[in-house]
Amino acid sequence: MNAPAYLKLYESGVLQKRIDQAIQGLEACTVCPWECGINRLEDQKKVCRTGRYAKVASYFPHFGEENCLRGWRGSGTIFFAWCNLRCVFCQNYDISQQEAGIEVTPERLADMMIELQDKGCHNINWVTPEHVVPQILESLPFAIEKGLRLPIVYNTSAFDSMESIRLMEGIVSIYMPDFKFWNVEKSKYYLKTPEYPATARKVIKEMYRQVGDLVLDEKGLAQKGLLLRHLVMPGSPEESRNIFEFIANEISPATLVNIMGQYYPAGKVNDRRYPEINHRLKSGELAQAIELAKNAGLTRICGDYKMD
Repeated sequence: MNAPAYLKLYESGVLQKRIDQAIQGLEACTVCPWECGINRLEDQKKVCRTGRYAKVASYFPHFGEENCLRGWRGSGTIFFAWCNLRCVFCQNYDISQQEAGIEVTPERLADMMIELQDKGCHNINWVTPEHVVPQILESLPFAIEKGLRLPIVYNTSAFDSMESIRLMEGIVSIYMPDFKFWNVEKSKYYLKTPEYPATARKVIKEMYRQVGDLVLDEKGLAQKGLLLRHLVMPGSPEESRNIFEFIANEISPATLVNIMGQYYPAGKVNDRRYPEINHRLKSGELAQAIELAKNAGLTRICGDYKMD
């Protein structure tokens, strides 16, 4: 395995400059697209409900990720608490929109990465990092000094600020955005922001510019590149079609796309609220989405982690 590029950034002093820039951004917060403008250095909190330090809900070797990430020893997953979206159907609602986890210092976050590496994990997988990019960056020197050498996965909703993604260049090996909705009105209704589609398109383009198509090693493990997820929603084939055509035409037809069919009602979804999505996918909806991806020209498709 090649040495990760973040080691050179650390040795050259570039990483520290990025940390300084990111931490400064907390003073009038612009870490994510909400640009709340609060002083998180003084522990003020707003949309993401996270102040000076990140909160971690759990961390462990994850065997439920894509095959190329989990391998045979698991993906070293760190689930950050809270989120900058308000997806009404969130399947991690208990940690994304409710009080959960523990506040961690940069040193403790670094120790978590080292613990996962020591357990043999193939990568470090940051889940829901959009609102804690400065805190993650701040922890990296401590982890590097303790021997961190694993590829880093940035596992995101794609509601990221461009500044944050640019700060991650050369640090993240594998970007894994979940492109949820194309339609502005649906995004406003289900995610609680109309800005999501345009933001996702911009940052996914930047992610691809940085890392390109996903590269696997001889054992099938992801080393570098873009891996895009799309959760198929009930009754929304147009959302899938538009997203797949965007990826094929404006990113790359060789983008590895995981078309996920595991939607189930969660979070705030019930018969009284959002009844139109208060059921699992109907027969054929996942197969329809996979066919739409093929028709769009995508050549690397997996559904429920199996290559099609």
